[in-house]
Amino acid sequence: MALGSGLDILFEDNAFDSKDIKTLRMSEIEPNRSQPRTVFDEENIKGLADSIKEHGLIQPIVVRPLPNGLTYQIIAGERRWRACKLLKMEEVPVIIRETDELEAAELAIVENVQRADLNPVEEATAYRTLMDKYGMTQDRLAEVMGKSRSYIANMTRLLTLPEEALNALGEGEISVGHAKVLMSVDDKNDLIYALETVIKEKLSVRQTEKLAAELNKGEEKKEPSVSKTTKNYFTEMELSLKERLGRSVKISGSSGEKGKITLSFSDKEDLCRLADFLILFESRNSENNNGISETATD
Repeated sequence: MALGSGLDILFEDNAFDSKDIKTLRMSEIEPNRSQPRTVFDEENIKGLADSIKEHGLIQPIVVRPLPNGLTYQIIAGERRWRACKLLKMEEVPVIIRETDELEAAELAIVENVQRADLNPVEEATAYRTLMDKYGMTQDRLAEVMGKSRSYIANMTRLLTLPEEALNALGEGEISVGHAKVLMSVDDKNDLIYALETVIKEKLSVRQTEKLAAELNKGEEKKEPSVSKTTKNYFTEMELSLKERLGRSVKISGSSGEKGKITLSFSDKEDLCRLADFLILFESRNSENNNGISETATD
């Protein structure tokens, strides 16, 4: 059985009876350390505080009693609690629910997912926690969350991405669609390069798919494989050129063999600027070489 009538209390403003509402001191309430949402927008909280100050707290905070018999843990409504705390309120209306730790975790995740309050990384981490900490299967989790099994599986797979990609996904620099494509890139260095390119050039998911395919194809052609020392050298050179040129740079090749440098550009104007830079560099290089030749002749 899924979460059932408990969700009515969470999501419908008029689903509770007034006799269910109690009053607790703010000091008696504590946030849930397992709260799936890790980022709270301060401006959003301030806006909510202004609304509560003008209209009052319309929807009570849902809490559960803790074993110590003295305090209560928030199940749903931490944003409201933070806003009330900002207003220095001493007491708040609450609905007390007798739930175990697992059901409290489920309710907290469902509330955030239903309200679209979680970013994809927080959502995926919450699902993974329910599976690892409480032994929930993907099928059971899908039933509880009202999602398909494939949705749960795809979301938790996002956590296999490197930290750089997870940070970009959590901050909204890339979408879940981009992230899924990046997971298909075989080499981690190529994946990071693709990530930087997607962000800098604002590539669509379709364009990212094309880039990923090209990178994987290039990786398959590398013979012999590049040594760790050479890879590190390439990485250092890429960072140096990126800083100098102000654009993504990709260096590929084999140890002791020829290779290639790939420079990115965002549009035709940017391409023209890059071309002018390279022409100017070649011109200066030719002048320097001529000066050396003339000096040697003299």
